[in-house]
Amino acid sequence: MVSLTTPVCDFGWKAPDFSLPGVDGKVWTLKDPMGPNGLLVMFICNHCPYVKAIRPRLVRDLAELKQHGIHAIAIMSNDPTDYTEDSFDNMKKVAAEFGFPFPYVIDETQAVAKAYGAVCTPDFFGFNRKFELQYRGRFDESRKETAPEGVRRDLYVAMKHIAQTQRGPAEQIPSMGCSIKWKDA
Repeated sequence: MVSLTTPVCDFGWKAPDFSLPGVDGKVWTLKDPMGPNGLLVMFICNHCPYVKAIRPRLVRDLAELKQHGIHAIAIMSNDPTDYTEDSFDNMKKVAAEFGFPFPYVIDETQAVAKAYGAVCTPDFFGFNRKFELQYRGRFDESRKETAPEGVRRDLYVAMKHIAQTQRGPAEQIPSMGCSIKWKDA
């Protein structure tokens, strides 16, 4: 397992569109999940310990962010060939088990992950209502283990700020996680 960190936020970068099948049976595009104040596009998977460490808090924070007009979509871009835990059937199970308050979609060709420049799971892209990138940082201090209660909720605070001002924070700490499992060329 390779741990990587995300690049610095490229403020104003425009979100590429996509059309991806969700575990709910619907095909989702970029515009579908947009909230009145912004959108969080995140690259996650089922098997990554970094994602597992934040899953319950992620569900909590994204449910709370909906009240501020920020919606989200989760994209799974890993090649499930060697990571069967990331299969579409298992995506359905995880979404149901944790009650994901956001669509969970699969990027089978990995074209969307490449278009976004996603490097790891989790990788967060916080956009304002004009689909301009305002946040590319971490969830919180969690790594492979869940951070203690009471730590700064970096993603939540940043996205709430975007909801209120349409601008992301100037200071952002990169996300860290497992590398995206790319298909063999």
